[in-house]
Amino acid sequence: MLDLVIQSSAPAIGIFVGTMVGLMFRSPKKGDQGLLGGSKALTAVAAGGVALLVMMGINLLWGAA
Repeated sequence: MLDLVIQSSAPAIGIFVGTMVGLMFRSPKKGDQGLLGGSKALTAVAAGGVALLVMMGINLLWGAA
C-alpha cells in the first residue's frame, strides 16, 4: 500500500504546489470567495489530496502498483 501512495504522490505534490502558486496570484478583490474554510492552504491541500486519490485509483486499475 505504501508503494502505491509513493508512486501516486508526484502528481499530487504537483497539483498542491500549482494550486498554491495559482492562489497566490488570485485577485485580492475576490477575498476568500470559493476557498475551503477561507484558506488558500486548506484549498491546496484538498486539491492535492483529491489528486492523490485519483492517481492511486488509476495506478490500481492499470496494475502499476
